[in-house]
Amino acid sequence: MTGSTGDAQPADSMRVDVLQGDPTGDELAALIAVVTEAYAEESAGATADDEPARSGWALSQRALRTPLRRDLGWGRFG
Repeated sequence: MTGSTGDAQPADSMRVDVLQGDPTGDELAALIAVVTEAYAEESAGATADDEPARSGWALSQRALRTPLRRDLGWGRFG
């Protein structure tokens, strides 16, 4: 599973460096399966939403009032 830095590896390959101990092939396969699944779950949850969420400014603003009716006049004398 380990390779030297001069080896040309395809984009979908994985490199595992064992720093201590002597794992079996089954142990390495289990490790790769767990890490791959965890990465797939994380990348699936990291996708952006299609529509942007409303900002705090948009949520807190009040609705616009209706325009003033100019035909009523400017007070009780109109």
